[in-house]
Amino acid sequence: MTNKRVVITGLGAVAPVGNEVPEIWENITAGKSGIDYLTRLDREAFPAQVSAEVKDFDPSSWIEKRDIRKMDLFTQYAVVASQMAVKDAGLEINDKNADRVGVWIGSGIGGMQTYEEQFAKFQAKGYKRVSPFFVPMLIPDMAAGQVSIQLGAKGMNSCTVTACASGANSIGDAFKVLQRGDADAMITGGTEAPITNMAMAGFSSMKALSLSDDPAHASRPFDKNRNGFVMGEGAGILVLETLDSALKRGATIYAEIVGYGSTGDAYHISAPAEEGEGAARAMQQAIHDAELDTKDVDYINAHGTSTELNDKYETTAIKQVFGDHANSLAVSSTKSMTGHLLGAAGGLEAVISVKTIQDGIIPPTINYETPDPECDLDYVPNEARHQNVDVVLSNSLGFGGHNASLVFKKYV
Repeated sequence: MTNKRVVITGLGAVAPVGNEVPEIWENITAGKSGIDYLTRLDREAFPAQVSAEVKDFDPSSWIEKRDIRKMDLFTQYAVVASQMAVKDAGLEINDKNADRVGVWIGSGIGGMQTYEEQFAKFQAKGYKRVSPFFVPMLIPDMAAGQVSIQLGAKGMNSCTVTACASGANSIGDAFKVLQRGDADAMITGGTEAPITNMAMAGFSSMKALSLSDDPAHASRPFDKNRNGFVMGEGAGILVLETLDSALKRGATIYAEIVGYGSTGDAYHISAPAEEGEGAARAMQQAIHDAELDTKDVDYINAHGTSTELNDKYETTAIKQVFGDHANSLAVSSTKSMTGHLLGAAGGLEAVISVKTIQDGIIPPTINYETPDPECDLDYVPNEARHQNVDVVLSNSLGFGGHNASLVFKKYV
């Protein structure tokens, strides 16, 4: 059986650099950072002073107020971004097609804020004061569940939890659902709301976060003076659709998704495998799945977390996979502006990758000031680049040794 072609027909996102895709894209291409001092929490309680918070978020235009109260923030982000994406796609979900429209949205840690709030109530006043909505608000799959409920999508409904690869893995898994013909459309991506006391405490304890007191320059992927990632939050959602379905309803097509690779390091709970071995295999798988040559790839939206090992080994992996072509590739990390959205990173970066193809603008890696001899590729430093882009590869790498790569291609 021939695999079905799959295209992107809708985009939606909520991010530290804007609360809708046009604003996000404008700020990303302008090199504008969404990172600032931590305001959501008492920043004196943590060594990390900065974060990438979503600002002025009001879900009430998209979700009934009675329903908002039953959703953790990570779910609210997902529902709003999904509503945006479905509206953008012009996709009407009704009794005729509901069972052919699915949802696959990943989250790395789920409702951490809900857990902390309800645990405090339990400690103070016992189990009777814990909300009956505690478990449904906490579990990571509830973003996908609530999107399905809110939009009436009755097809395959799932959630991939692979730490910081969750969003990318979810998109890849949804892509395969459509390729084999098990649905006509999938609402897919990632979501996360990890700016909470325990999440900040845990990552601070690991010494994974940037300790910079300069928000504008705290996230500096591939720069020699990088010193940790900046915690971010938000959601990135795509509407994927079989080409047949998109053409039948006259949908606008942004790009085509053509490849997916997913591997395990089998190495360490948090550190990447030596020389980026697992990431290299994921990229190779994705390119092979896309039936492309490495020379066909124009741009890599890198995982690029601004941590010492990730940036070094991702660079090594790219050089291993692409050989001499690595020197001709544009590689950038938009986490320099958005911070690291954990399980939502792959979703937001997929949206950015698609916009790169559509507009022919490669986003920059901002704060690239001091070259690192071990990170020696073209990182599109500090300013966006206008260039025709036919093929983008996007990487997401997660704790536990999860590696995911997606390949997007200009639709022709």
